[in-house]
Amino acid sequence: MPADFQGLSVISFESRRAEEMASLIQRHGGMAISAPSMREIANPSHDEALAFLDLLMAEKIDAVVLLTGVGTRFLAEAVTTKVSKAQFIEAMRKVPLICRGPKPVAALREMGLKPTLEVPEPNTWQDLLKALDAHLPVTNKTVAVQEYGMPNQRLLAGLEERGATVVRVPVYKWGLPEDLGPLRGAIEAVIAGEADVVMCTSATQWYHMLQVAERGEPGRVGPVSVEALREGFKRVLIASIGPVASEAIIEHGMQPDYEPDSPHMANLVRETARRSGDLLEKKRIAASNDVNTNRWKRVEMVWGEMKHATRLAVAPQGHTPAISIRDPQSAIRDSSPTIADSVFMKACRREPVPYTPIWLMRQAGRYQRAYREVRAQVTMLELCRNSELCAEVTLMAVDRLGVDAAIIFSDILTVCEPLGFSLDFVKGDGPVIHNPFRERKDIERIRKADASDLEYVYEALRITRRALRPDIALIGFCGAPFTIASYLIEGGKSKDYAATKTMMYRDPVSWNTLMERLVDLLIGYLRNQIAAGADCLQIFDSWVGSLNPDDYREHVMPHVKRLIDGVREGQGPGAKGQGNQSAIRNPQSALPLIHFGTNTTALLPLLKETGADVIGLDWRVDLAEAWNTLGHDVAVMGNLDPIVLHCSPAKIREQAKRILDKAAGRPGHIFNLGHGITPDMPPEHVAELVDAVHELSARP
Repeated sequence: MPADFQGLSVISFESRRAEEMASLIQRHGGMAISAPSMREIANPSHDEALAFLDLLMAEKIDAVVLLTGVGTRFLAEAVTTKVSKAQFIEAMRKVPLICRGPKPVAALREMGLKPTLEVPEPNTWQDLLKALDAHLPVTNKTVAVQEYGMPNQRLLAGLEERGATVVRVPVYKWGLPEDLGPLRGAIEAVIAGEADVVMCTSATQWYHMLQVAERGEPGRVGPVSVEALREGFKRVLIASIGPVASEAIIEHGMQPDYEPDSPHMANLVRETARRSGDLLEKKRIAASNDVNTNRWKRVEMVWGEMKHATRLAVAPQGHTPAISIRDPQSAIRDSSPTIADSVFMKACRREPVPYTPIWLMRQAGRYQRAYREVRAQVTMLELCRNSELCAEVTLMAVDRLGVDAAIIFSDILTVCEPLGFSLDFVKGDGPVIHNPFRERKDIERIRKADASDLEYVYEALRITRRALRPDIALIGFCGAPFTIASYLIEGGKSKDYAATKTMMYRDPVSWNTLMERLVDLLIGYLRNQIAAGADCLQIFDSWVGSLNPDDYREHVMPHVKRLIDGVREGQGPGAKGQGNQSAIRNPQSALPLIHFGTNTTALLPLLKETGADVIGLDWRVDLAEAWNTLGHDVAVMGNLDPIVLHCSPAKIREQAKRILDKAAGRPGHIFNLGHGITPDMPPEHVAELVDAVHELSARP
């Protein structure tokens, strides 16, 4: 999945850096259409800048907020009409300087100044206020704000709400470009369906584009065309550089389709290029099926054959082309993809595949800015219980990464509550069980659990399966009995699982009763996930590596085998799982089941004996040796060390190739990490791994 637009027409509204943007687009395989939308016009009067200078020289300014690099330079030019540059720099050196991102930092560096505080990415006004709250409270302080274009009223109000006296320092404004021809041409291209992608790198660009459309010109774009423009955008991929630009797009009744985690122009182009094929195809199929793609959520996607003729995107990158987008007449697919086309499902069944499929544990997680924004609004438990939001987060990871399987967003410990245990997620501590299972009498507290109590998980699966591309597999999952029991007994995380093992050794009645109750619930839980649309299941046994083979065989393996056998029985004729759409679409084989554990090198043959179709490997084991030990009559998943993703793209590719070489192209390998993605992982490195696996494993 290379970062390649594959010939798509890409409109850029960039002005000052128009040539640089066009070069980036062309370098990534796009046909660049430059439509400059704005120009910087210095204020004809320096009154505001000089009034600020007087306060600064009189030491009546307590902090200066610099919003742009250009504005910082304009400010310096304006005030040096009254004082020397050296005097201005010396006065600025005495006050805290807050920079909204790297551009004003660079402007200060030119003057020999350093910022007191640099606002972290994505450098929004909200991030600026949060940074001040954390590091430089502004209560009872006079804060000067270098403005550009138009005042940010929300930023000004936020400062005043915090008790600051705000001094506005406007130094330039945005004007329309002198030559409106290219911008009008871009508007017409969107209306005529001749544009594929639009790049927006500032809020003002969007305002000006609509302003020109509304103003119109005789014989060209006119006021009546604004609705036609909105209609045209339903079939154009809109890429926004960051939250501020996205807010402007949303404010005007449309919606960005892609926004990079890091708000830089190069990131915007590269990341949009790598996902443009899939996302544009998806948007146009949705629009052709009467979905309002100007205002939609991922969960509202409608797949199927095209209802209306339209130009489609290139085939999903890394997949066999269905049609050519460059031919507007070849607008309707001959057939729609199904789960039978899933490369992931074929690999689970050890069938030949054109490339090695990849998905990643915790592929929806805190390493993504969009996920952090969701989590800032809800607790972990609230998110897990919100079916639509879980589906949205699940689909978001697929959209952003281009992986070959989705895994439903949930947590292995959601099953604890139906059993009568009080679950909470505590910041810094992780999951906590407030009423742990510690002794024989606690058996009386275990409820006779009903799998229907977890309906919110099944609804999330149903929503996701409807909205997920039909040939992308949807993975349901549960925690393994040992791992869940460990949480219930320990009350949370543990280093040595002393309480768990002690009960296992000393009190087999309590141990087996707890395990049996868990398995009873988990069988129903997984069967219901199948019925709700799961195409594959994974059992996570995160802590089972703490056991030796004898203890696993005696105390754990019988329970895991009963779980897998119970789920398998549920796939027989007339069983509840028969309602699963994937079973209907692919009746030749049973739904695949993956068994994954960490630190399980000594247990691998026993994991296979439980009856799983795919054995997940962590990074501590050599993939080739492990597969030979298991036998090639079972598929394997893994097993890159997650920490490799902190390395350079070259090292990531090198390590990915090493894993692929160990698999030797043998049918039945699914690429994954040896554990989940960590919260501090660079998102672009995760994408690099997905691309590397698809490209390096491609075969005839």
